[in-house]
Amino acid sequence: MNIKIRLIIMNFLQFAVWGAYLTSMGTYLANIGLGSHIGLFYAMQGIVSLFMPAILGIIADRWMPAQQLLGLSHLLAALFMAGAGYYGMTAGDMVSFPVLFAFYSMSVAFYMPTLALSNSVAYTALEKKGLDTIKAFPPIRTCGTIGFICSMWLVDLMGFQNNYMQFYTCAVWGVILAVYAHTLPHCPVNKTHSQKKTIVEALGLNAFLLFKQKKMAIFFVFSMLLGVSLQITNGFANPFITSFSSIPEYADTFGVQHANLLISLSQISETCCILLIPFFLSRFGIKKVMLIAMVAWVLRFGLFGLGNPGSGVWMFILSMLVYGVAFDFFNVSGSLFVDKETDISIRSSAQGLFIIMTNGVGATVGTLAAQWIVNQFVDFSSTAPQVEGWSNAWFIFAAYALVVAVVFALVFRYKHERTV
Repeated sequence: MNIKIRLIIMNFLQFAVWGAYLTSMGTYLANIGLGSHIGLFYAMQGIVSLFMPAILGIIADRWMPAQQLLGLSHLLAALFMAGAGYYGMTAGDMVSFPVLFAFYSMSVAFYMPTLALSNSVAYTALEKKGLDTIKAFPPIRTCGTIGFICSMWLVDLMGFQNNYMQFYTCAVWGVILAVYAHTLPHCPVNKTHSQKKTIVEALGLNAFLLFKQKKMAIFFVFSMLLGVSLQITNGFANPFITSFSSIPEYADTFGVQHANLLISLSQISETCCILLIPFFLSRFGIKKVMLIAMVAWVLRFGLFGLGNPGSGVWMFILSMLVYGVAFDFFNVSGSLFVDKETDISIRSSAQGLFIIMTNGVGATVGTLAAQWIVNQFVDFSSTAPQVEGWSNAWFIFAAYALVVAVVFALVFRYKHERTV
């Protein structure tokens, strides 16, 4: 089979695992009385991302081929996620937060490192075939987002988005990929001492030297501040939209009945907006592109606060469409900027630092803070409509993104040389 097709299958499965629960878990947690803990579940992804990818990266570099470690990690993640599903099934409405959280935490601890491992497998396989990774990989990675979307749709259409079956769905995808990973091309380990990374290098700590450069220090700080926004809608959009079911005029609307399908427009937008990045970066530069992303986050949150699943559903749809700009123009453009502005000797570590600041520190602080704010306005134990409370929370998130955008515009200095 063509290597690109094999890697497309790998990426499809890689993100199908995540898509099974990432956007719908909040609704399930709210249904079983754990709505006030949604932020902790999503924050755990950021917490384990601070150290688990580095630990498994060292193992893949030194002792176990990446494709084998990818398979083992997915198998362990799937088993723990199946444990979460089984516990949710047997406990019913009496689910204990510590038990469910423990199963889930162990699962994401082994899943999050596979995001990097799957990239390593893909890069190695493409290079073995003499292919240019910069040209060949993006279309392959796009199929990962398609896998995420398909998994979201499956969970929605099967009626799993408000119950424990989404965890079982995740586990099934994981087991399939665990088996499939062992058929992928071999990734050699580095046996020689000269090729071994130190712990400091593997953790990306040497990249912290970049903070000595004012421009990079400011960029990384704002990356963290913007990273606060990354997981908020993943955790709270679905329970927010489905909460309209308590209002008769909205109960039977498409958005309330199929929130995951509505939210999947965000991922569809994401796949399209990736194609715009080269043009916008070359024409406007990193500062304006990041500002566009920040404004898009303001719209993303503000439109949630203003919309509803009935006559205001167009605002929800518009919020989904701007997500592609909000996410890609920040994440992908930021990564490209770091690659361009750092020396080759610390390039990998610099990328690791960017991930730590955004998906690690930023996203963790963001989800925990978002949970605190939501808890101030939304009573998850009440059956009464909570629309006004949710709206207030979304407006606070929008105001935060706006403040970050204004300060970034004033503080970050970068002279762009237009190439288009």
